Amino acid sequence: MLHVNNKEHLPDFIRLNEKWITEHFAIESFDKLLAANPSSIIENGGYIFTITDDLVVVGCCALFKSGNVDEYELARMAVDPGFRGKGLGRQLIDAALGKATELNVLRVYLVSNTKLESAIALYKKSGFNTISLGPHPVYARANIVMERVFS
Repeated sequence: MLHVNNKEHLPDFIRLNEKWITEHFAIESFDKLLAANPSSIIENGGYIFTITDDLVVVGCCALFKSGNVDEYELARMAVDPGFRGKGLGRQLIDAALGKATELNVLRVYLVSNTKLESAIALYKKSGFNTISLGPHPVYARANIVMERVFS
């Protein structure tokens, strides 16, 4: 079941993200700041999407409100390893992009890493295009920026 901004799911949002990050990379300072106050995403005008299976959170992502009025960042997408390959990532992206459409945003961007081939393929299938390759100024683990422009 899909949920939006369920504050009871915030600990699981952090749990899934930390599990995903440590599976491939290392926890960074920005990750620690977010873990200390995940509700800041919602308080700052963003959205957290979670998917549950028998009341257990098994997938999540967020739309962070950007400094630009008509822009959001798709971020923090993670699916529990036991539930991968079941289309949950697609459901999460569809929910986030649906919300972006509802909000009449002009652009949604994301930051990722090219070694995450299945995630990059999913982003491309969802209409995201690469706008930057190379080191990222905030995340050491990131080397690609993608965007989807809404008309």
